[in-house]
Amino acid sequence: MTLHAREINQDVRELGELLGSVIKHQSSEEAFDLVETVRNAAINYRRGDADSRDPIHDTLDRLSPEKQDVVARAFTTYFELINLAEERERVREIREGSQDGVLGDSVEETAEYLYEHDVDPETVESILEDVLIQPTFTAHPTEARRKTVKAKLRDIAGNLEELDEVRLTENEDRRVRQNVRAQVTSLWQTPQVRDRRPEVTDEALNVQWYLENVLFDVIDEVYEEFEWALDDVYESEIDVPKLYEFRSWAGSDRDGNPYVTPEVTAETLERQRDVVLPLYRDRLKELSGVLTQDGRQIDVGERFQERLDAHRERLPGIAAEAKERYPNEPYRQKLKLMRESVLRVSDVRSGGYSDEDEFLEDLRVVADSLERNGAGQISETYVEPLIRKVATFGFSLASLDLRDHRGMHTDAIAEAVDQQEDIDYKGMDEQERQEFLTEAILQDEPIIDITDRAGLSDDAERVLRRFEEAANWQQEFGVDAIDTYAISWFEEPSHGLEVLFLGDQAGIVDLPGYCGFDIVPLLESEYALSGARRIMGTLFENEAYAQALEARNDTQEIMLGYSDSNKENGYLAAQWSLYRNQKRLAAIHDDYDIDLRLFHGRGGSISRGGVPMHEAMLALPNETCNGQIKFTEQGEAISEKYANDSIAERNLEQMVNAQVKARHNAMHEPIEEVPDEWMSAMETASDAAREEYQGLLETDGFVEFFGQATPIGVIEDLNLGSRPASRSGERSVEDLRAIPWVFSWTQARCIIPGWYSLASGIEAYLENGGDVQTLQTMYEEWPFFNTILDHAALALARTDMEIAQQYADLADDELREKIFPTIRNEYESAVDLVLKITGRDELTHRDWLEENLERRNPYVDPLNLLQIRLLAQSHLTETEQQTLRLTVHGIAAGMKNTG
Repeated sequence: MTLHAREINQDVRELGELLGSVIKHQSSEEAFDLVETVRNAAINYRRGDADSRDPIHDTLDRLSPEKQDVVARAFTTYFELINLAEERERVREIREGSQDGVLGDSVEETAEYLYEHDVDPETVESILEDVLIQPTFTAHPTEARRKTVKAKLRDIAGNLEELDEVRLTENEDRRVRQNVRAQVTSLWQTPQVRDRRPEVTDEALNVQWYLENVLFDVIDEVYEEFEWALDDVYESEIDVPKLYEFRSWAGSDRDGNPYVTPEVTAETLERQRDVVLPLYRDRLKELSGVLTQDGRQIDVGERFQERLDAHRERLPGIAAEAKERYPNEPYRQKLKLMRESVLRVSDVRSGGYSDEDEFLEDLRVVADSLERNGAGQISETYVEPLIRKVATFGFSLASLDLRDHRGMHTDAIAEAVDQQEDIDYKGMDEQERQEFLTEAILQDEPIIDITDRAGLSDDAERVLRRFEEAANWQQEFGVDAIDTYAISWFEEPSHGLEVLFLGDQAGIVDLPGYCGFDIVPLLESEYALSGARRIMGTLFENEAYAQALEARNDTQEIMLGYSDSNKENGYLAAQWSLYRNQKRLAAIHDDYDIDLRLFHGRGGSISRGGVPMHEAMLALPNETCNGQIKFTEQGEAISEKYANDSIAERNLEQMVNAQVKARHNAMHEPIEEVPDEWMSAMETASDAAREEYQGLLETDGFVEFFGQATPIGVIEDLNLGSRPASRSGERSVEDLRAIPWVFSWTQARCIIPGWYSLASGIEAYLENGGDVQTLQTMYEEWPFFNTILDHAALALARTDMEIAQQYADLADDELREKIFPTIRNEYESAVDLVLKITGRDELTHRDWLEENLERRNPYVDPLNLLQIRLLAQSHLTETEQQTLRLTVHGIAAGMKNTG
């Protein structure tokens, strides 16, 4: 059976031709010829038909500012359209692979894996009970596209789907193509660059869109297909429990973002609730059209009748309406009452559900009653999917995590206790702080009045107010709606006790017995990671913290910072430190009999941990694979994974596939036995790599070189997100956030965050008595080493040293000659070593990736060259400034990555 009417080459060709036609009509024939001249010159050079890029340079040198803008818009728009073509191809591959039964990492493959490994049904259920996957959408909007542009692209994507998957008449086909042309024309006429910086509310709405319009619809399909797959291979019925839970930082992550106020967080909570409740009411209304059974012909069961009678007593007026409208139809009467109770969740009137558990109980009673009456198929088709949605999204759509920098809490406490109790907290050492905080938490009376904020600094006032409001939010929206507090740059036990203290003073914590949030240390510095046993051991032994953990089911969530760890130590050293310290953290938690939930703070780029999540899961140490995992999703990675229903479902099933396999492996081998020789090799390589990387950053003039040889100055001024690009507004590597750091190097086609010092580390191991054969064995047999090498290879493949050299030429001669040759040599050595260890002839080992790069490179090159030309100018007109910003967007679309 043929599922699709088109293929990617047709999509690319037709979209390219359509864009060309639009350029002719909207600009001019001359503009079209100009774009074609640049395009063909770039293709000729990449194919080897031209000796140099001089023809491109010659053309660009002659352009007026207005013509430069046309070229930048043409290539940027091309990438926006080609990205849609590639998305459509991914959908084709998913659908065809599923139809043919050859789709790897699927739920079907998961069921087969369990069966082939002789896992009995009872153990399967045990594994699934352990699994909880928590994708967490962050407030880091590294995606360069405007919301308006994304909306147009989603419309075009829908049209491409129609052309590909629906049998259309000639008129229908013509109408769809007319829509595509209209949207491409509108896209050409629409500004690509934001005129204003997005507000926090914009970021929260962006996250909400994916939850509301995609994930809410596909989540029950993942469960359904997993249950089908298990039924196909196991004779006994296996119950699939809750496997997913979505969380968000958008609207609640205060770290470094002064615009995340209590008002914004409250608005986010309320808006998310106001989105999800109508979705449930709509589903209940649809269900009412199905459950039309005559009560005189069925026995609904005692439990259902009890729930119906109790509901009638709570809502007598609605019950009378329901009885009059649906006489002898008990299910429809119950559903009308349920719709009203959902409506009143956010209402001042009584009769609303107190929480999602009460709503779920009603749904389960309806499902059980249908089963009792031989209507199990109706329950499976209509009621069970709604149960899955409610269990996943609750009444909050996505639970929010609060986050702030550890220093904010320290300073706020110091100011408050000094002002109210004349206590010099600032002057205490670490041990004294721990003792003071512990005693304060355990005593019955509060130390400070958290509502008395007069005379405090703005920052201290905000912190205290946040905790006061957090207590109110939990009362209004439910504890589960906002039940996590992450602390960035966590380095001492007192940093956790400070948040516990503030929660206690606000009434969120009442020990022993109750703690309303998880306290989550974010370990991102080498000092914190290497000191994890000291930090966490002290907390686990602390009386107050131990009571808080007991109240949270003895589960400790710890977040690992991939971004800043990489920026501080370099790719190889950061990856090794994170791996090694995950094993250490698992051992610490095991020693104290505390369950560990790791929260992986991954970004969009390879250097920031942004690899395919299912691959990352399978490369984790077995000691950490207890079934629970949490990770960040951000930037363009969100739209790539969750903008399309089929791709979103595919990502979710790959996650559960990997997590089930990882949990099964860990049950059989709780401690991953890595040969000492391999561990020693990584220690040697990591130490040398860190030294080389830090040596580069500490080179005199490096910050100036970075500023001159990348478009960091442009990126800092782009309206990408609500959060400032640096923590203090100063230009330094330490102060710069990881996103613009990676974004800048990616734009310059020199992705050093993804590979720099890898070669120096490996060479140090070889010079210290190591051998390539051992590295080859490590690559073949150790998932961790395999993953870091393959992902470094990808970063190397996406680096273009010839283009990078031209960016380096923008720097002062002395700086360039001091720094860039070192970078080039490291790159060349890394390429040689990766190829030698992997045994490959090319860096990329996947055909689709090679095709992707070949398709994109000739079109990214002109944007890079135009950007370099504009960066080299000392003065830019307003049009040229706009074009320069547009090249950043175009390169980001072409590279499919910012930071």
